Amino acid sequence: MYPKLFRKRLIPNECIELKDDVILHVDDEIIVTKWNTLKPRTDFHHGYSCYFLNDGIKVSKFLRQDGSLYYWYCDIITYEKNDVYNTMTFIDLLADVTVDANNHMNVLDIDELCEAKEKKMITDEQFFISVKQLGELITTIQRGNFSKYSDVLEKYMQE
Repeated sequence: MYPKLFRKRLIPNECIELKDDVILHVDDEIIVTKWNTLKPRTDFHHGYSCYFLNDGIKVSKFLRQDGSLYYWYCDIITYEKNDVYNTMTFIDLLADVTVDANNHMNVLDIDELCEAKEKKMITDEQFFISVKQLGELITTIQRGNFSKYSDVLEKYMQE
């Protein structure tokens, strides 16, 4: 049985069950889901996400209503697994990266990461994990190796 998935955000402080996400695949290294936006939007409509558990990254493909790519959205994450309740809580470590169809990269929310550190909303360990994973993700994208993530997600979108 697939685990129940939760998303915990630090800014704003919230934890919600991703009850409407459809789980497509689970193994020890990845979890793949498909989803619709929680609230109607004009820029994108639905998407797919792949949680790379060992890399601390969630890669999402945001799609417009017609199915065309809006952009790739990468969250830096960590997670807590509870085998007793069969849950996984993904903790958003604030730093994000978007990648458009032309492989143009944009780094987001570093200011929020710093604010969380200053206000002690994030532990030292979480802060350093976020910075380290962000650096590794940026290097992967700059070296033209983003397909290491996107190809995995695309594979499960076809099934």
